[in-house]
Amino acid sequence: MTTLPDRPNTALLVIDVQNGVMAGAHDRDQVIANITSLLDKARTAAVPVIWIQHSDEGLPQGSAQWEYVPELKRQDDEPLVPKNYPDSFEATDLESVLGDRKVGRIVVAGAQTDICIRSTLHGAITRGYDATLVTDAHTTEDLTQFGAPTPDKVIAHTNLYWKFHSAPGREAGVVETADASF
Repeated sequence: MTTLPDRPNTALLVIDVQNGVMAGAHDRDQVIANITSLLDKARTAAVPVIWIQHSDEGLPQGSAQWEYVPELKRQDDEPLVPKNYPDSFEATDLESVLGDRKVGRIVVAGAQTDICIRSTLHGAITRGYDATLVTDAHTTEDLTQFGAPTPDKVIAHTNLYWKFHSAPGREAGVVETADASF
């Protein structure tokens, strides 16, 4: 249903599941286990897996904090897209990576729910992609000291509003890991 012509394929985006990002993440181990399950499903279905890796002054490229968590292993043929902004499309080559693979629908998992996950979902929809959020495969840290709700509520709210998000000619939606299919 994407508005992008000749883009019938789906890709799994694994966003920012890096040591520094996941150190204080809510339900860290279960989210990583769910992402591992998604990786297995995508690879079995020969669906492209695209890895997104953030860097900034608090997460310097090449540092131990910048590295992906050791539980997740990127295969050599899976693209790695470096980014410096919350939206994985902004100032990156993600659109060309997806275009080369004729991807019009993305399935999103990773961190942080309230920053990079939301920004990437909205960035995808505004660029013409269909975007599905995996409800139990994204997480965030506790930012209550800054006035944010607790992480479980941030995650639940994001799942709720993305379930009902829409745009002309594009589909948004949510799915649980167990029900995800490629």
